[in-house]
Order: sequence, then C-alpha cells, then structure tokens
Amino acid sequence: MLIDRFAPDYHYSEVYSAVVHAAPQRTFRAIKEVRPSEILLLGALFWIRSLPSRLTHRGRRGFLGTQPLLEQMLKGGFVQLAEEAGREIVLGTIGQFWKLRGGLSPHIASAEQFLLFDQADFAKATLSFYLGEDGGEGRVEVTTETRIYIPDPVTRRKFAIYWRLIYPGSAFLRKMWLRAVRRRAEQR
Repeated sequence: MLIDRFAPDYHYSEVYSAVVHAAPQRTFRAIKEVRPSEILLLGALFWIRSLPSRLTHRGRRGFLGTQPLLEQMLKGGFVQLAEEAGREIVLGTIGQFWKLRGGLSPHIASAEQFLLFDQADFAKATLSFYLGEDGGEGRVEVTTETRIYIPDPVTRRKFAIYWRLIYPGSAFLRKMWLRAVRRRAEQR
C-alpha cells in the first residue's frame, strides 16, 4: 500500500472498512467527490474543534463548503502524498494537533517535504483510502486508514491526551465518511 511509504512507523492508527456495491472506478470517484454535507455530524464536530481558534479570532474555517472534502483538505493544509488511480489515495499533514488552536506546519508543500520533515515537537499524520480487490458481483471493499507518527516521547504524551479526547469523534467521522462514500457510489 502507498501509505506504507509515508508512514511505515506510527504510534497511533485508525482503520475502518466498508463494502460498497458499485464498480471500483465509481467507488474511487465517490471517495474524491464526497462533500462535507454528506457526512453525518461533520459540521458539528468541526465546529467544536475550532471553537478555541474562533474565540481568539485566529482560526481557520472548517471544512464545510460545497466543494468535495478531499479538495478542501488539500486547500487547508494537507498535501497529496501519492495516488494510484482508481486504487489508493494518500494525504498527509504535519501539525501540533493537541494544541487548542491546532497548528499545521506551513512548510509542507510536497511529498518529499513531508518525508524530510523531522521536527520532534510535531506529529505527522497520513490519511489514505484504499480499494481492495474487486469482490465480484459489482462490489468492492473500501478501507480508510489514518496513521500518526510522533518521534519525541514528550510530544507523544501530549498527543496521547488529545487522542483520548478526540478518538470517539474521529472514529465516528471515519465511519460516516465511509457511509457517505458508499451512499454516493451506490446511488448513481
């Protein structure tokens, strides 16, 4: 899998899968086309996460527009690390997510920069969507995986507290994202 090139080692991860009753090409297109409004409670959870930034008037808007979510993520601090057309897409970002206002690194603009980044007090996060083998009868398994790598033990402990707080919401969003992909792919 392509994600292994960018996150072979990691300290935290989430993996979720769903079977989609649609052709792989249609399913992959759905991954790229899902909009924030199609993901249950995405707006509410992003609103909660961005509250500290909005209260200090220093925050960015969340991902709530009408453009596809992946497209908004690429405009909002994520970098496309790799793509195998019709099979897998990997995005990455670097930040200090545990801080109240977050803090994405403004220095990452390419996959190479992502790989070379080595500041110990930052976390590297990768997000991938992967299509398994065609299951026949017009169905395919879609997997989304998130991996977090934090080289510094002190920083990792800070992130651990944050992870315990956000993990239930993060897990819920990933599952709802897969549900939105399935709905979009199957209804065409």
